[in-house]
Amino acid sequence: MQKLKDAILKKVRLYYKQAFAEKKWRPGQTYIPYAGRVFDEREMVNLVEAGLDFWLTAGRFAQEFEREFAAYLGRERAYLCNSGSSANLLAVAALTSSQLGRRRLHPGDEVITTACGFPTTLNPVLQYGLVPVFVDVKPGTCNIDPALLSKAVGAKTRAIFVPHTLGNPCALDAILTVTRKHKLWFIEDNCDALGARFDGKLTGSFGHLATGSFYPPHHITMGEGGAVVTDDPLLGRIVASFRDWGRDCWCAPGQDNSCGKRFSRTFGSLPPGYDHKYVYSHVGYNLKLTDMQAAVGCAQLKKLESFVSRRRKNFDRLYAALSQYRDCFVLPQHEPQAEPSWFGFTLMVKKDAPFSRTDIVTYLERNKIATRMLFGGNLLRQPAYRGIKHRVAGTLKTTDRVMNDLFWIGVYPGLTEEMLDYVIRTFAAFFKSHGR
Repeated sequence: MQKLKDAILKKVRLYYKQAFAEKKWRPGQTYIPYAGRVFDEREMVNLVEAGLDFWLTAGRFAQEFEREFAAYLGRERAYLCNSGSSANLLAVAALTSSQLGRRRLHPGDEVITTACGFPTTLNPVLQYGLVPVFVDVKPGTCNIDPALLSKAVGAKTRAIFVPHTLGNPCALDAILTVTRKHKLWFIEDNCDALGARFDGKLTGSFGHLATGSFYPPHHITMGEGGAVVTDDPLLGRIVASFRDWGRDCWCAPGQDNSCGKRFSRTFGSLPPGYDHKYVYSHVGYNLKLTDMQAAVGCAQLKKLESFVSRRRKNFDRLYAALSQYRDCFVLPQHEPQAEPSWFGFTLMVKKDAPFSRTDIVTYLERNKIATRMLFGGNLLRQPAYRGIKHRVAGTLKTTDRVMNDLFWIGVYPGLTEEMLDYVIRTFAAFFKSHGR
């Protein structure tokens, strides 16, 4: 049987080399995406091997990934789920658990966040009846402005939940100072920043809980997938419970009676000895992922540092070339202690520039260079969030500037030197057409 399996996997390697042979890129004809999956035969071999196991749900590859992902971040535990958005949902849900006693979040409690970002950082806050407190961002970093944090804390504030925008670490020193002073929970949305560091320590290792995403544009991919990490065993059990239907049992799939007390305890008003596998301590979900996805992630995780290095190299190349246009753009910036793991290269068009964002974005797209806005812009201006209960600490002037004037282009590892040269030439041609 092993010989047959080896033969199949050998064919998979051959298939990859033929089916995914590098295609010639043609300037101005072949589209340059803002991001994309970067993989080789190792991911395909893992994927097929998991398929041959036919375990389907989370299994040995998921356990391997959770163990290695937690170790990479220096966290005690990692819990895989089906998306980064689900990871955010699980992190917020965990803080509402009655098992946290007086520290649990209740409807009406406030959570400090930003309106400048992706909606599924905000959505779980609303879905659990919590009240978002929106704080403006800094131009250049697009992260929550640390100078505004202290003033945002009110009598009902119980948590801070913010993203490291586009791989650029937040001012974690300021955030931790505020969370400790006011005894707040802190959740890091690390979905766009895997591999970034602050004061030499990886982002995703600072919060009580942190989340990650493995969607194809992200730093590593499983196709779909996400994770929650924590050092707190109680929070970990709660996350796992919400992920796994809300059940109280912590047995891994395919296991029974890990605690040795499966039929000997009493829960709620259930009859004594009711099967612990069917006891539910939370109103939960089924947010698990498949072992085939995890198998791809195991191969990707081994390449993470090389991916991060390439992202930084691509970013530096663009920065060196595009900084000559700083009179027209607000260029990317980061905190002094930060080492970003760049997800994209942001450019905010200045008010006195001789062109608009629409002008340059249209030009780039016409020349086959992908652009993106910073997700939802100011989420409060999106149709979905009209009339939500919220509080704004100060104003959202910079958030509105991001919404109106900022775009970003890719730095992902799949970009070649030839592609970057073309991007730089295209910017030069655009500025030449505007008298530069």
